Amino acid sequence: MSVLVVAEHELGMLKGVTLNAVTAALECGGDVHVLVVGDDTAGTAVAASRVVGVGKVLHAGSPGLVHQLAEDVAAQVLALAAGYTHLIFPASAYGKNIAPRVAALLDVGQVSEVTRVVDAETFERPVYAGNAVATVRCADPIKVLTIRATAFDPAAVGGEAAAIERIAPVACPGQSVFVSSEIAGLERPELTAARIVVSGGRAMGSSEKFDAVLAPLADKLGAALGASRAAVDAGYAPNDWQVGQTGKIVAPQMYLACGISGAIQHLAGMKDSKIIVAINKDPEAPIFGVADYGLEADLFAAVPELVERL
Repeated sequence: MSVLVVAEHELGMLKGVTLNAVTAALECGGDVHVLVVGDDTAGTAVAASRVVGVGKVLHAGSPGLVHQLAEDVAAQVLALAAGYTHLIFPASAYGKNIAPRVAALLDVGQVSEVTRVVDAETFERPVYAGNAVATVRCADPIKVLTIRATAFDPAAVGGEAAAIERIAPVACPGQSVFVSSEIAGLERPELTAARIVVSGGRAMGSSEKFDAVLAPLADKLGAALGASRAAVDAGYAPNDWQVGQTGKIVAPQMYLACGISGAIQHLAGMKDSKIIVAINKDPEAPIFGVADYGLEADLFAAVPELVERL
């Protein structure tokens, strides 16, 4: 039995979610191989070969794959699929764009957002916004899985280098054309990778108050900024700050929820955080039900005082 992990990488570096996916692959059993697709990615393949537990790295490098379009990466995976029992993708925007195409073309089901590997055919995944956990048995000969990174520890890096096998790139289907991309410059840690996240809700009242009240706290803590869906919908924060079922799933060491009521949609995106701190003046706010520490106070007074004392 062999398991193939499709690596997510950017600017020549493996993304952390790939390491979480490798951990999940190891729990499936069998040999774990990693597929690196792209252009000028020899260094990425070497980095993947140093991940503990990886038996082989398959490297498909071609100038035509520089943008890693979903159709093109799916074609690479399909060319290799017959040799594997499991095809594993991170449950990121990258993985979610490719995995369904692969599953459909293989005519097999997909198990999405896996949070636990019970055995090689049985997996757990959240349902109903994380309020229940479904145990799914997949009998398909090739299992296509997306892995929720926050549920698995990252695989260690620095082991003995695995073999790297260059494979011939498959001809690109030409079903899509790259037009442009916009790379956001981040002054703070990336939301899904941050050790500390400071999030605000609709109670913030405006984007200016986000900047005036929460940004100083995030800067003091070296934290990423997040927001509830209500705050994003109100225009107080950009879309890529949204934490929740329809936003980003985070599990930092500490999550500070300021003026967030704790709707189910939001809790689904952050309840796996190691420590949850809630600041809310409503003593009945559901967020206090999941918080490790709760402060019933006006955030506009409490947060500046906290910043002053740090």
